[in-house]
Amino acid sequence: MLSEFLNIIFRSIRLDKSLYADNKNFGDASIYYAIIIIIIMSIVGMVPGSVLYKHLGNMLVSEGGPTLRRIIIMSFAVWMVKTAYLYFVGVIMFPSKLTKCNFRKLLITVAYAHSPFIFYIFILDISLIYLSFIVYIWYCLTLIVGMKQILKYENYLKPTIISLAPQFLLLIYLLSMISKINMGTIS
Repeated sequence: MLSEFLNIIFRSIRLDKSLYADNKNFGDASIYYAIIIIIIMSIVGMVPGSVLYKHLGNMLVSEGGPTLRRIIIMSFAVWMVKTAYLYFVGVIMFPSKLTKCNFRKLLITVAYAHSPFIFYIFILDISLIYLSFIVYIWYCLTLIVGMKQILKYENYLKPTIISLAPQFLLLIYLLSMISKINMGTIS
C-alpha cells in the first residue's frame, strides 16, 4: 500500500504520463490516496506560508496565523473548486472526440498533480520563498500532463489553456488595477 502510494507521488513528480493512462491508479484506493495527498500537501504548504507570515509579521502587527483545521478545509475546498472548473471547461465545454472522463477520475488527477508541492518543505527561510514559484510551475506542468492523458487531448495546447486561464485572468485583472492606481483613477 505504502509503496504504491509513494510510487504514485514519484511518478507524478517525474511528469510520467503513464501514471494517468494506467487504470489501476484510479481504482478503489485511489480516492483515499488523493485525499491523503491533499492533506499532506496542505500541511507541507504551511512551511513556506509560515515563513512568509513570520516575515510579514515582523513588518505588520498581527493576531496569529490560520489554524491547521482551516488550512485543511480550505485545501479541500480549493481542490473541489479547481476540479469542478476543470470538469466543466475540459469535459463539458471543450471535450475532445475521445473524452470520456468522470468527475471522480478528474478529482484524483488533480490531487495527484499536487505531488510537487512536497518540495515546499525546503522553503525554510524568506530568501528561499522564490522557490515556491518553481514548485507551482511544476504543479501546473503536472496538471497539464494529467489532463492531456485523462481527457485524451491530441496535444498540450488545450489543457495548458484550460488549466492556466484562471491565472492569466487574475494577472490581467491585477495589472489593470495597478495601472488604475498609478493613474490615480481608482475610487
